[in-house]
Amino acid sequence: MKDFFLLDPDITFLNHGSFGACPKPIFKNYQYWQKKLEHQPVLFFVDLVYRHLKESRISLSKFLGCNGDNIVFLQNPTTAISNIIYSLKLDLGDEILMSDHEYGAVVRAWKKWSKKVGVKVIEQPIGLPVSTKEKLIEDLSKGITKRTKVIFISHISSATALEFPVKDICDLAKSKKIMTIIDGAHAPGQVNVNLNHIDCDFFIGACHKWLCAPKGTSFLFAQKKHQEWLKPLIFSWGKYGDDPSSSIFLQEFQYQGTRDMSSFLTLPKVIEFFNDFIKGRRESCSKIIKKVGSELVDLLHTDPIYNHPEWINQMVSHPLPVSAPKNIKEILWNDFKIEIPIFDWRGQRYIRVSCNVYNNYDDMDYLLNALKTLF
Repeated sequence: MKDFFLLDPDITFLNHGSFGACPKPIFKNYQYWQKKLEHQPVLFFVDLVYRHLKESRISLSKFLGCNGDNIVFLQNPTTAISNIIYSLKLDLGDEILMSDHEYGAVVRAWKKWSKKVGVKVIEQPIGLPVSTKEKLIEDLSKGITKRTKVIFISHISSATALEFPVKDICDLAKSKKIMTIIDGAHAPGQVNVNLNHIDCDFFIGACHKWLCAPKGTSFLFAQKKHQEWLKPLIFSWGKYGDDPSSSIFLQEFQYQGTRDMSSFLTLPKVIEFFNDFIKGRRESCSKIIKKVGSELVDLLHTDPIYNHPEWINQMVSHPLPVSAPKNIKEILWNDFKIEIPIFDWRGQRYIRVSCNVYNNYDDMDYLLNALKTLF
């Protein structure tokens, strides 16, 4: 599978989780659409792009188990979430509940907006190690009050790589008439996603991560009942433009001025490649990651943040010991050419290992041997 990817063969790439990696056949399809755009830019922007965006929406919606008219494409999850945030109509003192595992840039977006409108952001601690989904939901529920209007939660946390029980959380929220917004940046492609089953109000996903689409390929899913009040941050022609759709939601979001939408048009090819080459190999990747998680415990002598490996899929985050060199990331890169993230979370440093189809256990063994030279 390594030969399918454009990654530098001289590095050990264990950081698929940050930005993904695009296979050669998908990248070739991406360039096809870019060339098609440049061949006749006017025809492409006033006619062809809408037809092909519809094909991409249909393809992705079948993959996600939802209605294609409930999906719009945006460059990244941060942009998608910001579009929801700045459309919300909440009252002074209302509360947004999230876990303390959420992605830092998005938490910052919530807090910037909350100060402007007088809304409170509650970052509810989730006890570690996570044990059962019932205990996790119990921890999260401690943050629910009469003023809670929105629950914002990751499907798979970026920092901790844990898969949250989003279906159960959405069911709880619905029983209390609380809106749910799911940050699914790491979910599509890493785990099966069925949006009709999850039944959240909003779901944001990245296709350039575990689906291996070109960079800048993300989506926003919104239930039909919310589409009337959801407005884009960037207004363009809308219903006065060339979009043939009868949906105001699509008209407002699909065209936001001149931009290269070629990455969105690769999605039928992306999903075809995923089904043919990635889907059947995910279990092997997951087994490798769970083995690595166990070996990091033995090597680093620090406790895992989960009590059972079923909490993780193709990524594992593990706490580093206090004795770890402060420049451990630079050492792993400069001395071993290993690309891997090291980060701080809740006052503790972590190493996060990703495994996708171009990786094998030899890559993990190389990492573990590199770490042995440091401890």
